[in-house]
Amino acid sequence: MGTPWGEAVSVVIATRDRRAELLRTLERLAELPERPHVIVVDNGSSDGGPDAVTERFPQVELIRLGRNHGAVARNVGVEAASTPYVAFCDDDSWWEPGALRRAAELFAAEPRLGLVAARVLVGPERTPDPINAQLAAGAPVLGFMACGAVVRRQAFLEAGGFSDVLVFPGEEQLMAYDLASLGWERRYVPEVVAVHEPSSLRSAASGRRRLELRNALLTTWLRRPRRVVLRDTVRAAGRMWADPDARWAMLGALRRLPDAIGGRRRLPTSIEADARRVETAGRDRR
Repeated sequence: MGTPWGEAVSVVIATRDRRAELLRTLERLAELPERPHVIVVDNGSSDGGPDAVTERFPQVELIRLGRNHGAVARNVGVEAASTPYVAFCDDDSWWEPGALRRAAELFAAEPRLGLVAARVLVGPERTPDPINAQLAAGAPVLGFMACGAVVRRQAFLEAGGFSDVLVFPGEEQLMAYDLASLGWERRYVPEVVAVHEPSSLRSAASGRRRLELRNALLTTWLRRPRRVVLRDTVRAAGRMWADPDARWAMLGALRRLPDAIGGRRRLPTSIEADARRVETAGRDRR
């Protein structure tokens, strides 16, 4: 039986072929005082992870998708949740005791709060992730780490969930844009803490960089005004010849161009102004 906080917050984990890390995360979540309902959405694992979850954690709700849907698997978990708030975990991350309770208290007190971005600590040393300083700097929250985010279920569903155009990674920025466009507030709350101990089974850095570059360009095409689309596309094209990752990213984005055009919605003027502020702040930090 969950506590009142467990009845308010579910945890959704999207996973694929990280059996050991997933079981470790589930052990950590089972120890939380909030006792949240946990929903694992499996992206077609072949390492026996789903069967191990069923055997060792029968209280966990397991959804098998059969193939890799990337970040969109989280949408399935949110739709399955019956709680008003949903926290995300990766299979190599978890929440600190009390974090979900604090997030639930904030949501309950502020009806237009759509997303709480947590302070993320990395590795056994609990090193602050660089995103913490970015979010604490005071710029509008137009990006976050999914493994350190708690959402109001209603807001997430209104925004359409994570994009099937992007799939993974970098899907968070588009979600933040869409929440903001709908008038949902996003807030960095450092007392809400998530721990991320990156798996040794992560994709090669070059492969991830290609996907990040592709999805950054697709996000621009999906939401930013034409002049920004032109600027970023020209910049990306200019990098193609000297940078194989940039070339792959551009070609990958072009293959998804019809879907990007079909899903294009320009940001409201005020949110576009916030996006420019975030860009300026990022350039200043560099």
